[in-house]
Amino acid sequence: METPLKHVALILDGNGRWAKQRHLPRSDGHKEGAKRAFEIAQHAFQHWHIPFLTFYAFSTENWQRPKLEVSTIFRLLSMHLKKQRENFVKEKIRLHTLGDIAQLSSNLYATLMDIKQTTSQFTKYNLVLALNYGAREEVLRAIKLCTQVPSIIPSLDWNTFSRYLYTADIPDPDLVIRTSGEIRLSNYLCLQSAYSELYFTPTYWPDFNKEAFDLAIENYKKRERRFGNAE
Repeated sequence: METPLKHVALILDGNGRWAKQRHLPRSDGHKEGAKRAFEIAQHAFQHWHIPFLTFYAFSTENWQRPKLEVSTIFRLLSMHLKKQRENFVKEKIRLHTLGDIAQLSSNLYATLMDIKQTTSQFTKYNLVLALNYGAREEVLRAIKLCTQVPSIIPSLDWNTFSRYLYTADIPDPDLVIRTSGEIRLSNYLCLQSAYSELYFTPTYWPDFNKEAFDLAIENYKKRERRFGNAE
């Protein structure tokens, strides 16, 4: 029996290589990548009716990139979010974030907070942006938070611990998609993806269109998820 698809998480990889392949500046790859993200989100919600969609947009490790590239990513993301603000409200899409967004640029932070507050009552569709996010940092943060309540430690289980993660109100991903040909999670939702199906494609993110997304979903639907049960 097919398992309902509630949450798809994506690693948006390959913007820079896409640009290099075309002898373009890396910023052009990020521009195309940002446009693609909102196209895929709209398709996932309207065509597949997937309740949760998470994009790995900026990791804790991405701060190591050149400052100009980092500021370009933040500027593009803020610009596209502002453009999509009306659509978030019209389509009743709730915006969530994972990670320490207070460290982002002030403009991007303000934009995120505005849309998060405006869409906080919506429940049908949820767009989740992992920004300044890293799974290891998330785990350390959760440990620090839960140990502030000593009474829960003796009976601590996964259900209790998971409430201290950034994803406390978000279901674990059923499917994790990574573009660009890399075959690894790169510190992305490592605990939450313990039983996720994984899908890797050589396609660079700016070329990952609706048809490519459909192929990933159809591939997922052919799999049998047993969660440790016998065949």
